[in-house]
Order: sequence, then C-alpha cells, then structure tokens
Amino acid sequence: MRTDRLVAILLLLQRREQVTAAEVARELEVSERTARRDLDALAMAGVPVYSMQGRSGGWRLVGGARTDLSGLTASEARALFLVAGPASAATPTVKAALRKLVHALPEPFRVPAEAAASSLVMDPQRWGSSRIEHRRPRFLDELQDAVIRGVQVRLGYVDSKGAATDRTVHPLGIVAKGPSWYLVSHTEAGRRTFRIDRVSSADPTDDPVHRPEDFDLAESWREIADEVDRRRTPLEIQAVCAPHGIDVLRMAFGDRLDVGGPAADGRIEVGIRGHSESMLAGELAGLIEWIEVTGPPGVRDHLAAIGTALVERYG
Repeated sequence: MRTDRLVAILLLLQRREQVTAAEVARELEVSERTARRDLDALAMAGVPVYSMQGRSGGWRLVGGARTDLSGLTASEARALFLVAGPASAATPTVKAALRKLVHALPEPFRVPAEAAASSLVMDPQRWGSSRIEHRRPRFLDELQDAVIRGVQVRLGYVDSKGAATDRTVHPLGIVAKGPSWYLVSHTEAGRRTFRIDRVSSADPTDDPVHRPEDFDLAESWREIADEVDRRRTPLEIQAVCAPHGIDVLRMAFGDRLDVGGPAADGRIEVGIRGHSESMLAGELAGLIEWIEVTGPPGVRDHLAAIGTALVERYG
C-alpha cells in the first residue's frame, strides 16, 4: 500500500544521510520508477526532501537525518499527514500507526497534523491524454494552509475561457488529480472546484470556514469526478459481453464501463460511455470477439460501416 511506503521512506531518510531511488526500491521491494514517484509525492506535498544530481547524488532530508518521527517540526508533521493520513487509501494497520504517531507528536503539532490528514486526496487518474508538466502551482502552499487552519480566502481566478473573477471562498480540501491540483470549496453559489494553476491570487482572511458537518473530502471528490467524467463522455452505449471478456473491457475503458447483470443467454449487460458515436465505434471495433452492441442504432451503423470498409480494403 502506497501509504506504508511513504512512511517507510521518511523513516529511511531519517536514518541515513542520503538515499538513492535504487536503494529505496531494494529496501521496499518495489521498482525504481515507483520509488522515484513516491519520493516526488513526498516533495510535492511539502515534506522537506530534495534530490541531488550527479554520480554521487541521491535524496536527502533537509536538516539532516533524525532518529524518530517525534523529532519532526510542525510543518514536517503536517506535510507527512497530507500524503499519509486517513484521507488516503491507508490500511487499518497504517491508520492505527498514524494515530499513535499523532500522540507521539508534541501537543501544539497534533491539531494541525490531524487537520492535514483529512485535507488532501490523491487521485492518480488524469483527465484526458495531454501531457501536463508536474509543476507545483504557485498558490498551493497558501491554499493548503488555509484548508488546515480553516479560514476563508479571497480568491482571484481565471477560468478556462480567460474570464477573471474575484470571490471569497471557504476552502474544504485539496485534490491532486494526476499532475493537476484542485481546490474544493464552499461558495455563495454552493460547492465549487477550482484548478489551482488558474488561481491568480489567494489572500487568507481571519474569518472561519463554514464547513458542512457531514463533509467528507474523498466522498465529495468522487461525486465531482463522476459528474465531470459524465460531462466529458455524454454518450452511453448498451451492449452484452461474454463473461470472460469483462476484464478486457475494464482494461480498455476503465471508469467509463458500467457492468450490469446477466442477460438471458448468460452474457453480461454493460454500458460504456464515450464522446461520440463514431469515436465509440472506433474503440469497439476491435472487441467483437467479446462484445455485441445493442444500442443506440447509430453506433451499430458506424460499426457496420467500419466492417464494410475493412472488408473492402483487406478482404
């Protein structure tokens, strides 16, 4: 589980002056790519680790190694809980260990650490296929701090169409979605999500956030992400799939696949979301071994046209 590794990496950095991604990979029995990704995650969340390039390079903890986690500073403890707290996909064992860690922290650090634990959600699935650079947004630290302290923020924002606005928001949590960062907030117009790299200014106030009593950041983000996914893929086809083909569809379509119950002939009813009839037909054309599209008729027509074209060219 990723949370276990993040805690283990931090302990490893505290015991040693310097580690390489290869050493972390050997210690934790993961690939070097996974080790580098975890080290980057710690750095992006604000844990004071940095990399040194060159033949004798590696990763170090700012300020040198320490012997135990109770030696963390307030900001370091908060940063650790941002990536390894209960809001993440931690196992019960790790959550229990983190609760013990909270009690081991100095008293002034406990409340910010516990607040940090529920203030961040990591969602590794990117939206779209574009290559966005992993760059820490300018106002991420200020917004994370406002979430943890529970204070309102005067926010300047430029939307996707270039329109600039200013408003006061109630920050509720931060989400890392692939390489992009989002702020989930309550506003006068209800719950809103802001892409943090489009924030033009962020001025915290002394006014407390009005936080819904039943608010859960992970659950709220699932609702937001599901709604965005449905807007991005407004068309849904219906089909039946051979039972042994369901895993193939899951690999091909991921969250766009909805698996239903068995049909009368033993096949499985499924729904698949996409952008348009022609694009979905193109994706489905190579899956005829497992799937039969039952509707809408337009997608079936596109599939028939693709079949005719293939026969004419290769038959």
